[in-house]
Amino acid sequence: MAVLQQLSQRVSIVGWGSVSPLGCDAGSTWDGVLAERSGIRALSATWSDDLPVRISGCVPDAATASLEPLLLRRSDRCAQLGLLAAREAWAMATAAIGGIDPARVAVVLGTGIGGLHTMHEQHTQLTAGGPSRVNPLTVPMLIPDAAAGQVAIDLGLHGGAHTPVSACASGAEAMMLAQMLLNDGRSDLVLAGGTEAPVNRLGLVGFSAMRALSSRNDAPEKASRPYSKDRDGFVLSEGAGVLAMMREVDTPCGAALGWQLACGSSSDGHHIVAPEPQGTQASLAIEDALRRAGVEPGDLCAVQAHATGTSLGDLAEARALRRSLGSAADHIPVFAPKGQLGHLLGAAGAVEAILGLQALRQGTLPRSINSDPLDPEVELAVTSQGPIELSDSGAERLMLKNAFGFGGHNISLVLSAPCSTAERQR
Repeated sequence: MAVLQQLSQRVSIVGWGSVSPLGCDAGSTWDGVLAERSGIRALSATWSDDLPVRISGCVPDAATASLEPLLLRRSDRCAQLGLLAAREAWAMATAAIGGIDPARVAVVLGTGIGGLHTMHEQHTQLTAGGPSRVNPLTVPMLIPDAAAGQVAIDLGLHGGAHTPVSACASGAEAMMLAQMLLNDGRSDLVLAGGTEAPVNRLGLVGFSAMRALSSRNDAPEKASRPYSKDRDGFVLSEGAGVLAMMREVDTPCGAALGWQLACGSSSDGHHIVAPEPQGTQASLAIEDALRRAGVEPGDLCAVQAHATGTSLGDLAEARALRRSLGSAADHIPVFAPKGQLGHLLGAAGAVEAILGLQALRQGTLPRSINSDPLDPEVELAVTSQGPIELSDSGAERLMLKNAFGFGGHNISLVLSAPCSTAERQR
């Protein structure tokens, strides 16, 4: 590995939790990825009958069965999913590190939209029945910071609750802010990630009107096609992911599942929806992350792409990666998880980062489902043909993870985990 100055103090990951279209927890989601299952299904609810797009990725019904009835009535699904992921991450972290002062634990839970279901439902109630039909909890249920607040309330945490709202980059930006809070000494542990529940009439109609969604209603499992030559838009999905993060120096021996070395960010300053087509500014985020981590492109063993399956977005990211990684892009394998998950919007960065860390730990980078045939303009080593075994050379494996959002929000993370051989020597 190249010896460069590391500008960021890396932080450890000591717990994680997720709910996704592939499973009710982080383990089952990873198992679904390895089994090459798709979480995309045709919608069967009557409210979707007249919609132009009738496919999505939904969290299994069993996931919310553990939530208290009062919580189900008084919170939007966005907050419910975030709480489920946070509870899993918190349980995993506290089992590994023991007790911790709740005044020193912060929550950073991003979302792209927030309580969209509540907004749609209560507007319908207002239109149909007048003001008296509107739920008095409408505002606290729909505000974007409801999920972060609910997690802090549920777990009794008092170190601050924060909510980055940066569209599809929200979950990854939460991870960047968590590292800042830890490096600045403001917190000793941070629960960071993202949550989203946009699968309803308003969400599907809104994105469909933008022509952002795949219209493959007759082939749901084939609809999300990142980097594919015949991609036609992303598939709207719901889910949540939360990672428990702390300073490496404070992490008990053996508690670290992996590390976040550094984060990079930039803004396109180009268009409210369309990415800057050449990926010029996205390159700055990638290069910022690598510089802060003190690593060279050739040190990476994998890339986890944002790759939503849109025509413009996939090409912009591919160009950014080619520009920033140079000749190393010829051989660094690239995994695009949205072929199985769909697009979880504000939750995507965190749910996918957990998958990235699991891949690094296991030494297997999964196949990028539905990416074949690859767009010839995507000059990357996408894992479209099958999974890739990651090298055991060196003490750690390094991955670059991208998350880009509407409005030109660009976040890149450098993640690492010990090689299997290094773990056996511990």
